[in-house]
Amino acid sequence: MANPNIVNVATINGESVGFNLTATTTTTLLTVSSNKLLKINRITCANVDGTNAADLSLSITKSNFTSAGVTNFDTSGTFFLAKTVSVPADATLVVLDTPIYLMEADVLKGGAGAASDLDLVISYEVIDD
Repeated sequence: MANPNIVNVATINGESVGFNLTATTTTTLLTVSSNKLLKINRITCANVDGTNAADLSLSITKSNFTSAGVTNFDTSGTFFLAKTVSVPADATLVVLDTPIYLMEADVLKGGAGAASDLDLVISYEVIDD
């Protein structure tokens, strides 16, 4: 996919989703659809266990894409936003509060060190050119 021009888009739909990370392995949370661009605005993680800390891991698996004007970078691979970051009991962690973009076929994955202890809320915009 070529990098889409977001100046003249057809639609921008704002959305928020929540996840309880029930698996201790990394699970697919979001996959960007064909011909879409996802602007993730914020990711917040809450530890819902009242006693124990739990570790959070979040990663992005990038699909190959063509950049508009930047060279010498990885166009595919898995890259971590958070890697086994401890979230204390009854605490909230802001994982991301500066927007990032995911291209079509990119995948956001997440996992918890203790099953069902972590909740994620992700705020994003789906951009259709």
